[in-house]
Amino acid sequence: MAESRPLYLGPRLRRLRRELGLTQQAMAQDLAISPSYVALLERNQRPLTADLLLRLAKSYALDLADFAGEDQADYARRIGDVLRDPIFADIDLPALEVADLATSFPGVSEALLRLHGAYTREQQALAEQREVPGGALAHDPVTEARRFAAARRNYFPTLDTRAEALAAEIAQKGGPAEWLGAVQGIRVRFLPPEVMAHALRRFDRHNQQLLINDTLDSASRNFQIATHIAYIMMGRDIGAIMKEEGFSSPTAANLVRRALASYGAAALLMPYERFARAVEARGYDIETLSRLFGTSFEQVAHRLTTLNKPGMARIPFFFIRVDQAGNVSKRLDGAGFPFAAHGGGCPLWSVHSVFGTPGEIVTQFLELPDGQRFFSIARAVRAGGGSYGQAAVTRAIALACAAEHAPQLVYAQGVDPREAAATPIGVTCRLCNRADCAARAVPPVGRDILSDEYRRAPSPYSFDDV
Repeated sequence: MAESRPLYLGPRLRRLRRELGLTQQAMAQDLAISPSYVALLERNQRPLTADLLLRLAKSYALDLADFAGEDQADYARRIGDVLRDPIFADIDLPALEVADLATSFPGVSEALLRLHGAYTREQQALAEQREVPGGALAHDPVTEARRFAAARRNYFPTLDTRAEALAAEIAQKGGPAEWLGAVQGIRVRFLPPEVMAHALRRFDRHNQQLLINDTLDSASRNFQIATHIAYIMMGRDIGAIMKEEGFSSPTAANLVRRALASYGAAALLMPYERFARAVEARGYDIETLSRLFGTSFEQVAHRLTTLNKPGMARIPFFFIRVDQAGNVSKRLDGAGFPFAAHGGGCPLWSVHSVFGTPGEIVTQFLELPDGQRFFSIARAVRAGGGSYGQAAVTRAIALACAAEHAPQLVYAQGVDPREAAATPIGVTCRLCNRADCAARAVPPVGRDILSDEYRRAPSPYSFDDV
C-alpha cells in the first residue's frame, strides 16, 4: 500500500481565511488551536492533519474535496507555469527549486503569482490599446463596472421586486437585525474596531453571528446589515443579472457583485414604491428623505439615480463622488451629463469647493459650452471616524439633473431655469473652448496658443478663434 504523504495546504488555507474575512486569531478560536499554529500551517511549516481538516469542514461548511483540490503539486505547477514566461528565459530554474519554492515559501510564491498576474493583465491592456469614452482602457475593472451599471441605467428591476417583498417581511419583524434573528437564526452583534480587526462587517458562519463595527452610525449599521441580507437572499438574482455579461477579470466581476449587493441593500431600506412616492411628496429633499428612511445623505442621493421603473420613473440624475484631490470614487449617469472620466473636472463646478462648507448644501445652475444647462446639488459628506484617533475621509457628492427639472426640486422651487444665472463650465479643460476662463489648467486640444509677447490676457492661455 502506498505511504500517505503529509498534506501541506498553506496557501489554500490562507485564501480561505481571507475569503471569510477572518484574522488568524479568529480562525484559531474556531478551530481550537493557537494563532501561532495557524501561522505555521499557512507557511507550510506544519501539515494539515485529518482532525484539522474535519474541523475546518465543520466550522466553515466546506466540501473537503473542494478544499483539498489545490494541493502542493498543483501549486508548484502554477509557479512553474509563471516561471516559463519568456521574461525568465535566460534564468536556469530547475524543477526541484520550483517545487521547494512552492512548498517552503508559500508567501513568496503567492506574491510572485499575484505580481505576474498583474503584469500579464497590464501587458494585455497595453497590447489591445482599445479606448472607451473618457480615455480609460477597455479592461479597466472600475470602468467596466461603471459601464455595466450605465448600460442598464442603474436600474435592476428583479432586485427591486425582491427587495419590496423582503422589506415588508423585515418591517413585520421589527427591523433588519430582528428579521435576521427570527428568520435566519443569525445574531447581530456590535463589537469594537480592535475586535473586528478594523472590518466594518464580518459574518461568523461557525457561530451564526453577523458582527458589525460598533463605531458606525445608525445609518451605516443598518446598511451593513441590509447588505448581508442582500447577499444571502438575493444571491441568485444577482448571479442571474451577472450572467448577462462576460467580465474581463475576477476583479471586475467582484466589483459588479458588490455594487449589486449595495443596490439590493438600498432597495431594502428604501423600497421602490414607498421611496418614489416620498420623493415626489417631499420635493426631492434629500435631508428629509434620509430622516424618513433612516439612511444617510449619500445613500439617498445614490438611490435617487435608480428610480427608472416604467410608469413610476422620477427625475433622472447624474451622481458623482470625489475626494479633495479630485479623484472620482463613484459615478452614475442617468441624466446624460457629459462628465470626463479622465483629465480632471471643471473647478468652477461647486462639487469641488463644498469641502470648505461641510454639511452645507450648495446648489448651482450650470451651462456647458454647447448651451446645455443642468442643475446641481452638492454637499461634503464624511465617512469613517466614529472614535478618537480613527481615520475619517471627507468627500464631496453631487447630483445633477437637466435644468428643466429644477422647479420640481425643493432646492429651486419658484425659479425659472431659463432665466436663472448659470455658471459657465466645461467638461474638462482639454475639451473646453472658453477663451476667457481664468480657471483653465491646460489649453484645449487642437487649438494653437498665441504668443503673449505683446499682450497677456487674464486667462492662463490665449488661443486662436478657429
